[in-house]
Amino acid sequence: MFYIQKTFEISAAHQLFLDYESKCNRLHGHNYTIVIFCKSATLDKNGMVLDFSQIKHKIQDRLDHQFLNEVMPGISTTAENIAQWICNELGDVCYRVSVQESEGNIAIYERG
Repeated sequence: MFYIQKTFEISAAHQLFLDYESKCNRLHGHNYTIVIFCKSATLDKNGMVLDFSQIKHKIQDRLDHQFLNEVMPGISTTAENIAQWICNELGDVCYRVSVQESEGNIAIYERG
């Protein structure tokens, strides 16, 4: 099995619509740290699990300096849902995503 890991930071804004009073119900932003884990039993014709620049294009470039509610319409932009959205965007090769929205607050989605 071959494994790759890509880590990057993005700055993005979002707004949550929670069913309880929270400051997160107001528009706000984070400097997110995202870690993406991919694996494959075989390599593609270029000798890669997935090109790191494809991950940058598909995820980092789409999310950095964006309003996440617009990028992910219909999805509550919690760190948990952001992690799942990223994993789904990368397809079956991606099996785990970690999203840190602030120091000590990390959500992890792992494909079951």
